[in-house]
Amino acid sequence: MAENATNDSVSVAHASGPGMPQLDFSTFPNQIFWLVIALVAIYFILSRIALPRIAAVLAERQGALTNDLAAAEELKQRAVEAEAAYNKALADARSEASKIADETRAAIQADLDKAIARADADIAAKAAESEARITEIKAGAVRSIEEVAADVAGDIVAAVAPGQKVDAKALAAAVATRVKG
Repeated sequence: MAENATNDSVSVAHASGPGMPQLDFSTFPNQIFWLVIALVAIYFILSRIALPRIAAVLAERQGALTNDLAAAEELKQRAVEAEAAYNKALADARSEASKIADETRAAIQADLDKAIARADADIAAKAAESEARITEIKAGAVRSIEEVAADVAGDIVAAVAPGQKVDAKALAAAVATRVKG
């Protein structure tokens, strides 16, 4: 039991001790002194080392951002110029294509006109040749009709007046007069 009593007295001694040193009012001046020293040291470290580095990084970022914005604006301007050049080239190409199409149409029309003129000339020549042949055939038919008419008229005269001699010249003249109208 004696051991228990000593253990109890040690526990009581610990429990009745000063407690947490941060809450001990007797150490407040010392804690405040070291707090001020720590804050001043942190202030000097931050103001002399960390803040200039942070400011340099921020300035560098701002410069990069400004440069990137300027480069983007320049690229945008180039894109606008390239688009304008593309539109101009496209318009030029369209006008050139239209010009080539017009020239090709004109050339085709000229060739077509020449071919039509040749065809018309060939048709006119063949028509003239055909008319000449028709005139020849007509003349031959008229001669054949006159010959047949003269033969038939001679046969009729011979049949109507059997023994009478027929004058071939007079008969041919009479048939020619009658055929002509």
